[in-house]
Amino acid sequence: MRPIFLVLIVTCGTLPQRALADAATVSTRGVTAVGGASVYREVCQGCHMPGGRGAVGAGAFPALAGNGRLAAANYPITMVLNGRGGMPWFNGVLSDTQIANVVNYVRTHFSNNYAGTTTPADVAALRGPVPKLEH
Repeated sequence: MRPIFLVLIVTCGTLPQRALADAATVSTRGVTAVGGASVYREVCQGCHMPGGRGAVGAGAFPALAGNGRLAAANYPITMVLNGRGGMPWFNGVLSDTQIANVVNYVRTHFSNNYAGTTTPADVAALRGPVPKLEH
């Protein structure tokens, strides 16, 4: 039994702790959609699903429907710009207008009714340099 136990310890110790997404690349290069619903369909719904309910499978994609974190507009702007965990960043891929429009869309759809409108200037104020891939 000891050799099996030892193999399990060695194997578990070498598995990656967490996979992080890189920049959005192939499927989002050249996104021409500008309206919030169109950007959502082209870029977001593949992971967050058409009804914004999220999904669990090869990864965990949080629901946008009824998501209280969307109440503060800076949260979704920052997530779209910088990504986190399995969410890729879209800084350098989507324009300030595209991001403002999709943020407004998710904050007012999928059982969300959050006040306030995000403008391209709001996005520009939070946009930093495009993140670099770490190798």
